[in-house]
Amino acid sequence: MLCTVSQAQTTTPPAQEIGWWDSAKAKANKILDEGDLSLMVAGHTHHGRNTYTKERIAELNEHTWGMGFSKAIRTKDDNEESLYSMVISDSHFRPQPMVGYAYQWTKTLGEKVEVGGGLTAVMISRTDYFGGFPFPAVLPIASIGTRNSKLMATYVPRFSKNKGNGDVLFLFVRFDLK
Repeated sequence: MLCTVSQAQTTTPPAQEIGWWDSAKAKANKILDEGDLSLMVAGHTHHGRNTYTKERIAELNEHTWGMGFSKAIRTKDDNEESLYSMVISDSHFRPQPMVGYAYQWTKTLGEKVEVGGGLTAVMISRTDYFGGFPFPAVLPIASIGTRNSKLMATYVPRFSKNKGNGDVLFLFVRFDLK
């Protein structure tokens, strides 16, 4: 007697797809669990000279001292993903906390130096926007340095034709603590 198995019995069930929220949580947990801890130190913000008047620039804080921490991992393609939190003195000398995720595509220059460029998704709280209620932003991010220490920058573009709004370059350094 010959026994046959139907096709329905031999197929394996499809892999269960996970949603974007569960995928994001898994990615964040991987970065937090496996990432290298770094210290971030901020110290300079440059306001565009064609966007702000001389008088307004004289009133603004361009020495935006602050600090924070990040955790970063390398992808299989040797790019970098990180989670971070930082508090700086904003352009109006008030605390500006922020937390975010950054992805940078990296390129090695020589033996140890690398450059990176990508995007950061960040939640920012500023007293001059939304009464201090945190709001999201997606900004470009760039870096140059070694895997262990980097000069990093992000840029807040001018979103309107009005002068005195945006066009800000924010610089900070990141040092691994391993």
